[in-house]
Amino acid sequence: MRLHILSLFLLPLVSASFGPESSSSRQNLLPNQQIPMAAPNEPDYTPKVNTQPTLTDLLTIESSASIFYSYARDTEASRMFDDVSTKLTLLAPTNKAVMALARKPHQGPERPDEDIVISEEQFDRESKENIRRWVSAHIIPQSLPLLQLGSLDTLLDGKSISISKDKHAGSSAPEWQKVLVEDGLRITGMKEAANGVLYILDGTIDPN
Repeated sequence: MRLHILSLFLLPLVSASFGPESSSSRQNLLPNQQIPMAAPNEPDYTPKVNTQPTLTDLLTIESSASIFYSYARDTEASRMFDDVSTKLTLLAPTNKAVMALARKPHQGPERPDEDIVISEEQFDRESKENIRRWVSAHIIPQSLPLLQLGSLDTLLDGKSISISKDKHAGSSAPEWQKVLVEDGLRITGMKEAANGVLYILDGTIDPN
């Protein structure tokens, strides 16, 4: 009986020792607690978007110069067509002009030993070099919305092209159409890109 009474007396004391913390004890802990800091507002990321298409974009949709582009894609120079930090002027001949060539760009100039049989490996190597030279001769390593009269260096070492005034161009024609390339080739189209200018020629430029 005495034990029962004693347990009733001690129970409130034990409950008070292990019960919820008092408000004063919680207040004493607050200064030692670390309040999580809100993450700083980071500026919104805005991707850079070109307002103009690249030369690659223009060539992709320019069906009249698709043969030139198919040759150009096989060269290292084509990597620059999509590089906005590189400025170029492309003189792309029409499909009709390329098809009219007696010897196609991959064939190169006629050789005196044309009848000599060469290996397939050598043929591929020479074809790639002929294409590289031909494509490079149609590239000016600067952006020229208006072709300057005189001589302009191309991407092909040692090869320059002449730009002269077209005396037969009409007064109402755009300025870029009032010139002749290599004393006879006319420009039939012109489009500006984010990394240069694309001109469409009615003929081809001889790299040799």
